Amino acid sequence: MQRMTRRGMEWLTAAADNPVECRQVWADDPRMPCLLPTGRFFDVLSVDQRLGMEMFDRLQRNGMLFGPAVMDRKAQRVGFFLGSESCETFTYYLGRETSSPPTFRYLSQGSAVVVPGPIPLSEDRYQWLRAPTRRPEANPLRPVALATALVASAELLARMDRFDEQYPTPYSAVAALPEEPTSDAG
Repeated sequence: MQRMTRRGMEWLTAAADNPVECRQVWADDPRMPCLLPTGRFFDVLSVDQRLGMEMFDRLQRNGMLFGPAVMDRKAQRVGFFLGSESCETFTYYLGRETSSPPTFRYLSQGSAVVVPGPIPLSEDRYQWLRAPTRRPEANPLRPVALATALVASAELLARMDRFDEQYPTPYSAVAALPEEPTSDAG
């Protein structure tokens, strides 16, 4: 869980339909989530929580470029913030990675996303995995990194699921080993 910086809060409240009201809500209760429109200041790539957590870990571990990330614990979704109008770039690179992409939602113009307040607590429904510290700089590598991480993470999780199905018990793994040849020491 992370907390938003003042500059991150300024960037997000500027994205609100009513920035003054959003700032006041957060001044009154810094835990209060807000509904913000997407498409003006940012777009959001939304995936199921299991895939999103794998993507987050992979992006962070590999030092790849990505912006703020949010989790909705009740809906079990993770959202990755991208620069507005990144959909075409994202889908282009996603298509280069795979012909059958995993399920995702891309929120842009006409959509909205719920974001945590600047100081959420650990039991809150909405959490920052990576809180905004300032207005993210436009970088064409962000959508490329998210497309790559989405496909790689989905492939890894699919392989892990197949492993669990193929080897549900330790015995099934041992039984799958090839038999050792017998030798005549005659």
